[in-house]
Amino acid sequence: MSERNDNEVVVAGSFKISDLWRKEDWLSIWIAFIITAVAAVGALTGAFDFSGAKFGSWAFSASEFADPAKARGAADVLTMALAGKLALTFTVFALFFAVANRLEGHRALRFLAAFAGMFALVSVVRFLSAEATCRHYLEYAFWALLLGLVVSNTVKTPQWLRPALRTELYIKTGLVLLGAQVLFSNIQKFGLYGLGIAWGVTPVVIVFMWWYGVRVLKMSNQPLVITVAAATSVCGTSAAIAAAAAARAKKTDLAFAVGSSLIFTVIMMVGMPFFIKAIHIDPMIGGAWIGGTVDSTGAVVLAGQALGDVGGQVAALVKMIQNVLIGFVALGIAIFFSRSGSTTTAGGGGRPGVGEIWQRFPKFILGFIAASFVFSFVMQPVFGVDATNGVIGRLKEFQNWAFALAFTSIGLETNFKELCSQVQGGKPFHLYIVGQLFNLVLTFAVVWLLLSGRLFPVPVLAA
Repeated sequence: MSERNDNEVVVAGSFKISDLWRKEDWLSIWIAFIITAVAAVGALTGAFDFSGAKFGSWAFSASEFADPAKARGAADVLTMALAGKLALTFTVFALFFAVANRLEGHRALRFLAAFAGMFALVSVVRFLSAEATCRHYLEYAFWALLLGLVVSNTVKTPQWLRPALRTELYIKTGLVLLGAQVLFSNIQKFGLYGLGIAWGVTPVVIVFMWWYGVRVLKMSNQPLVITVAAATSVCGTSAAIAAAAAARAKKTDLAFAVGSSLIFTVIMMVGMPFFIKAIHIDPMIGGAWIGGTVDSTGAVVLAGQALGDVGGQVAALVKMIQNVLIGFVALGIAIFFSRSGSTTTAGGGGRPGVGEIWQRFPKFILGFIAASFVFSFVMQPVFGVDATNGVIGRLKEFQNWAFALAFTSIGLETNFKELCSQVQGGKPFHLYIVGQLFNLVLTFAVVWLLLSGRLFPVPVLAA
C-alpha cells in the first residue's frame, strides 16, 4: 500500500464556483474584508472601537527603559481594558476561522477547542515579547516562531492542538489586512523594480537549476528536478505543489521539495535579517533581497518586518509580484512536459489551456491589491489621511495577531527530525543547495543594480 502511495502522482484540481466560499485563499479575503469593514465603520463614525489587543512595553527593571520615569511593570500592562480587547480579538478570530474551517469541510467545534489553546499560547508569547529587553532584540513573530519550534522539537506538538495549526489561512488573512497599509502609490513606484527583481531572476534560476540537474548531475527524475527548481525560485510550498501537479511528479518528490524548502526557509528567515543588519545593508535592498529569495510568503513578511517598515513593505511587494508567476510557471511546466513525450507524464490528459494560469494564481493576492486600491483611491480622497490612518491603526493589531498565530503554527508544525527524514541526500539535496546559492547571489546582484542608486533612481516609499 505504501509503495503505491509513494508512486502516486500529484494532480491539479479544477475551479468550481463553490471555491469562492470553500477554498482557503478566498476565505482569507472575505475574513479580512469583513474585519476591515467593521473597523472602518467604527473608526469613521466613532460609534465603537473595533481593534485588536495590544500589549504595551513593560520591563522587569526600570533601568531597561531609556527614561526610567516612564517605566512600567507587568502589572501596569495587564489591565481590564486589555482583557476586554483580548476577549474581542479572540471572539473575532475564533468565529471567522471556525466558520472557514466548517466551510472547508473540517469540524468547527474541534477547531474552536484547539484555537482556544492556541490563542492562549500566542497571548503569552505576545506578552513576553513586549518586555523591553525581548522587544529590543527580536520582534514578536520571532518569539512566536521560537516557542513553536521549542515545543515541536522537544515535548512534541499535542494532537488536540493540531486542528488550530492553520498557518496558510492565518498568513493569507494577515496579508490581505496588510494590503490596506501598503499604499497603491508605493506599488506603482516599486512596480518596475519588483518586476525586474522577481520576474527577471526567477526564470533564470529555474532554467539554471534544470540545466544543472539534468545536464550536470544527470538526474533522470525530471519532474523532481523541475519541482525543486520551482520551490527554490518562486515561493516554496505553493510553487512546489503547482509544479508537481503540472509535471505529474510523485508525491515523494513533492515531499522532498517541500521538506527542503521548509528547512531552509526557517534558517533564512532568521539568519538573513541578522546578516543584513550586521553588514549594514540598506533596508530597502535587504527587503528586496529577502522578498526574492526566501521561499515562503509568511517568512518573507516576518524577515522583512525585522528590517523596519520600508524593508517589510519592499519584501512583501517583491514576493507578491513573484507569486504572480506561480500560474505561468505551472502552465509552462505543463506544456513542456506534455510536449516532451516523457513517460512520467502518462495519464496527464490533453494539452493544458490558458485557464491553468487562473487555477494556479494565488487568489489572496487579489485581496491584498483590492485593499490597497480601496484605501489609496477611496478612503484617503473621501475621508482624508488622518481618518484613513485611524482605520489602518485599528487593523494593525488584527494583522499582528494573524501573523503571530501563523508563526507560532509554523514553529509547532516544524519538527527538524521529521523534515530531515524526508530530505534525500545525494543529487536532489545537491541540486537544492546549489540552486539556492545561485538564487541568493543572482538576486542580490540584480537588487543592488536596481536599488543602489548607481544606475537608477531609488524609489521613495511612503511610510
